Amino acid sequence: MDLKYLATIKAILETGSFQKAATRLNYTQSTVTFQVRQLEAELRVQLFERVGRRMVLTQAGQEILPYIDSVVESVDRLCNFGREKSDIRGVLRVAMPETILIYKSQPILKAFRQQAPRVKLLIRSQNCYLTRNQILNGDIDVAIHYDVGGYNPTIVAKKLTDFGQALVASPALAVEERDFVTRDQRKALSLISNDKNCISQEVFDRYLKERHIYVENVIELWSIEAIKRSVISNLGVAFLPCFAAEEELRDGRLIELPTALKEKNISAICAHHKNKWMSPAIKLFLDLVDENIFTS
Repeated sequence: MDLKYLATIKAILETGSFQKAATRLNYTQSTVTFQVRQLEAELRVQLFERVGRRMVLTQAGQEILPYIDSVVESVDRLCNFGREKSDIRGVLRVAMPETILIYKSQPILKAFRQQAPRVKLLIRSQNCYLTRNQILNGDIDVAIHYDVGGYNPTIVAKKLTDFGQALVASPALAVEERDFVTRDQRKALSLISNDKNCISQEVFDRYLKERHIYVENVIELWSIEAIKRSVISNLGVAFLPCFAAEEELRDGRLIELPTALKEKNISAICAHHKNKWMSPAIKLFLDLVDENIFTS
């Protein structure tokens, strides 16, 4: 059995398709297909089936996956055995929300790249609930994200700090539309968000529901910068971590609107699976997180 075939299986699972796995591994798609068929022939089972546009494991594939993970992890250990920090190799999969990626994690990522240039760093910017689940099932090695709760005992979740949040608007917003404290209102404006299922949006949606404040429209934009520019242009209001709008609040392009939220803070945590082998790359990244603890 060629061990490279196992790495191909992992790449297919992480990317969701043979074509994307081929691109990541610098193979042709026919090479990926050949490797999968060879492995299926050796194991005498079908590993993948198509569900919609994604390739997913069959029941047999799901049962075999822990053994594949174990072999890939053991190979990674052997490859990194005795190496100095500067010679660390392998792949590190990191996930975080866009706000943390853009405004808080750049020093960590820069230091990691300088100290471990041979490691292939894969970064995912995504929803924190998805990140929590991917840490549990092994699709992600390390996550820096907002605490969404519900963590399995096998997940090591370390609190980093608390961040304040604010409802921001354009200074051009009409004075009569700035009241988000008075109960029982219907507001003729838009609430702009980057993800209706993110923890910040859930907190603010719950607040609006409790106070019976209804906004006319919701705009969903998958970019924090697009959200801020839209708010500055007076297309709506947004509820964001304060650090993400710090510059605009300071120079007056945005203003903070008062609310009656009892708890505006959101906690940032660093998480990894306690049963996953602590590779040199994972250890280095966690050390760098400790050295660069966020400040609110």
